[in-house]
Amino acid sequence: MSNATVRQRPTTGRISARGTLLAAPTVVMDEEAFDAFYQDSFRRLVGQIYAMCGNVAEAQDCVQEAFVRAWDKRRSLDVEQSPEAWVRTVAYRLAVSRWRRARKAFLPADRAHEPPPPQEPDITRVALARALQSLPADQRRAIVLHHLCDMSVADVALEVNAPIGTVKARLSRGRAALALLLADDAEQVRHG
Repeated sequence: MSNATVRQRPTTGRISARGTLLAAPTVVMDEEAFDAFYQDSFRRLVGQIYAMCGNVAEAQDCVQEAFVRAWDKRRSLDVEQSPEAWVRTVAYRLAVSRWRRARKAFLPADRAHEPPPPQEPDITRVALARALQSLPADQRRAIVLHHLCDMSVADVALEVNAPIGTVKARLSRGRAALALLLADDAEQVRHG
């Protein structure tokens, strides 16, 4: 460390399990001491982190970020407890975190979270969709809610805000119309 100002901060110290004082007064860095610490150790730390991660630009970024964090903690960094080791550890952890994020970005997506591939519509689905589209909207809605959504007649009546008898009539008329439309489509497919 250079001739920069270093102050001693009185501390109560740490107490062991037996109740004895373990630590001597803590020596903290002021701004000049931190600047000197930065000048003395930045290049050395970049070289060390580069040796660990293999990328100069990444090493410089991580060491710079570690020094920013050290600056925020400069009043609690103890000169006698090797602040350079603290910065090196933070820089190394930053490099590892960045490496993990980068590696994860190159991994294929988790297939458990992928939506299933879209089903190709078969001829019956296409015919049903076409037949449903030709029904009046009230009948179509009643049939879809009752048969495709598995709702009871009473639940359909609540949802469409209609009496149960009206829903039953819509279902009956809609099924009859679908039967005719689907029979016509089946006839066209056979003779088509």
